[in-house]
Amino acid sequence: MRRTSIGLLALGTLTVWAAPPAVADTVLITGANSGLGLEFAKQYAELGWDVIATHRRSEVPETLAPLLAEHPDSVRVERMDVASIAEVEALAAKLDGIAIDVLINNAGVYSDRSECGTESCTGAYDTQTFGNIDFALFDTIMAVNVRGPLVVSESFIEHVRAGKQKKIIAISSTNGSVSAPLPGPQGIAYRSSKAALNRAMQLVAVKVKEEGVLVLMLHPGTVVTERLERNRGLPGTVETAPSVTGMIKVIADATMDDTGKFLQYDGTTAPW
Repeated sequence: MRRTSIGLLALGTLTVWAAPPAVADTVLITGANSGLGLEFAKQYAELGWDVIATHRRSEVPETLAPLLAEHPDSVRVERMDVASIAEVEALAAKLDGIAIDVLINNAGVYSDRSECGTESCTGAYDTQTFGNIDFALFDTIMAVNVRGPLVVSESFIEHVRAGKQKKIIAISSTNGSVSAPLPGPQGIAYRSSKAALNRAMQLVAVKVKEEGVLVLMLHPGTVVTERLERNRGLPGTVETAPSVTGMIKVIADATMDDTGKFLQYDGTTAPW
């Protein structure tokens, strides 16, 4: 895929400037079939990037099919459950030789969605409070939210090293900020996973800094995804499109001086 001119993409309330290189950059996005991941895939495709959109469904998700049809030469859809070390390693081997400029660890689990029949289902939130903890769910959340980004980043590090930008991104949350006020006792597994993710990726940043590989943790804001429609219009919330537009700009502007930082979608520092 080629980009033919310098231009800009305006989405939501923010604007991303796109200066095209001679060869399209490549982004790999985990959990790209819904929410932030799907919006990342859409926006990067519109910016002229080659997009590798991964998901854990048995077939190409209906949400990604239109994007694949619209950009058949620049979007590829691959199955990869980040909770499966074997699947991650298998896809890394399959994509051997493909340079990845930006690797976005987006896939995550918040609640128990075992009874959900649609992508818009929010799932159950009552099993992450002390006294009623579903420890099987706790293990799943940790496997996806913490181990997953580590396995993906380690398995694809050679792809990132071969890229021009060499950026590894982890979509985190201020729900894991230990300095932020607690709204209540709920969300033990999810909040713990994001705190652990931040520290883990901070250590990754230290390890790969000398290689010129940049690592960022990003807080997308309180996003009104398809699963959180009930929050629409509440103070402090942000729509999916402007959140992703902001994060793409933060990623584009980031330099090695920013590696290991925890930033919000508007570029400001997120609380640790």
